Amino acid sequence: MPDSTQKRTALALVDSFNRMDVPAIIGARTPSCLRHLYPTAMGQPPQDTAAYAKSLTSLHAIFKNFSLTIDELIEDSANHRICLWLSARADTAAGEYVNEYVWLLDFDASGKKIVRTKEFSDSVMARDFFPQLKAAMEKQRMTKTPNGAHASSR
Repeated sequence: MPDSTQKRTALALVDSFNRMDVPAIIGARTPSCLRHLYPTAMGQPPQDTAAYAKSLTSLHAIFKNFSLTIDELIEDSANHRICLWLSARADTAAGEYVNEYVWLLDFDASGKKIVRTKEFSDSVMARDFFPQLKAAMEKQRMTKTPNGAHASSR
């Protein structure tokens, strides 16, 4: 049985992340799509498409060689929904970034556009890693000379 349209859209979305193709990622969403980040204890408000695009663009500069691997995909065709369990990795100024996500994607009736996302991430990993990343990025910034080159260590 061939893949459904919404499954092809979900797979294309993961591929777009692996290429960090922000226009393609945003293009998979409806203009009114909201991204909800969980767990709620992280205190992240929902992001509209413009805020999400801005976030992705800034992350693109921080996460090099970003990749997602689908560990599991569950499809609910009747309710236009796909759940993805994903493993992520990237290279950063603080070293290797490794995380797990669960994305719940709701689609329009055509299956071609995502109308809402609910994204769960490993909050313990985020709590521990992002302060290290911030410190490493600050250290990099402080070691740059005024012309943008890194100061040599003597």
